[in-house]
Amino acid sequence: MLQTASGSRSETHGKFIWCELMTPDTDAAGKFYSSVVGWKVKDASMPGMSYFLFEMGEGDNCPGIGGMMNFPPELEGKIPPNWTGYVAIDDVDRTAKDFAENGGRVQREPEDIPGIGRFAVVADPHGAVICIMTPLPMESPPQELAPEAVGNVGWRELYAGNGQEAFDFYSKMFGWTLDHDFDMGPMGVYKIFSHNGRPVGGMMTKPADMPMACWSYYFNVEAIDVAIGRVTAGGGKIVNGPMEVPGGSWIVNCVDPQGAYFSLVAPKR
Repeated sequence: MLQTASGSRSETHGKFIWCELMTPDTDAAGKFYSSVVGWKVKDASMPGMSYFLFEMGEGDNCPGIGGMMNFPPELEGKIPPNWTGYVAIDDVDRTAKDFAENGGRVQREPEDIPGIGRFAVVADPHGAVICIMTPLPMESPPQELAPEAVGNVGWRELYAGNGQEAFDFYSKMFGWTLDHDFDMGPMGVYKIFSHNGRPVGGMMTKPADMPMACWSYYFNVEAIDVAIGRVTAGGGKIVNGPMEVPGGSWIVNCVDPQGAYFSLVAPKR
């Protein structure tokens, strides 16, 4: 257990547990990502709210990777389509206050999702948005995919207002630790961070021409060139890559047909 200003933390505090797409067209987006990544789309709508799950595998208890929803009326036209990550937190209300007291802000106050957990939408001091959640205990939790499994979220990346300040902030909020720094020359230092000793993402100071700080998410595929073909065939666009990264993996940055930014990572070209 880590000892912090907020008391002891569980081993799940600071773990990425979900990824969510907000889009103007869930039907088209579901077909696109099913083709590109291989997910199944499952309707999990509740009274008054349409919601869809992205799952990988077969059966009733297959791993859920993320979810998808239409823009709520209050946000329509105000923000672009986007993917947002969820981080497990021991106490959402306390962490939301910690964000605000340390220079960040609360975008959506903590509230309960019946039968699921309690969540809030927060932003770091440079404006990058992320969700925090305290999930309710589950009698039969779904199995989890291995981090490197096809269809899983393989990496998370923060284009930060300031890479060092961002790492210090998230380390304090979530307990993340520095795995190592990677010098990218003129692009600056890429800070690879870990949760419970396992590298799960990286952060860097954003390029000057990027309008705002933001998080982005990489989905695992088998091979990058074939996946690029599926992206373009489905109406998506490649905005960067393919590019080989340290360790031998290949990545590509994309925009889906509705305008949401996402990335793919594969062990081979």
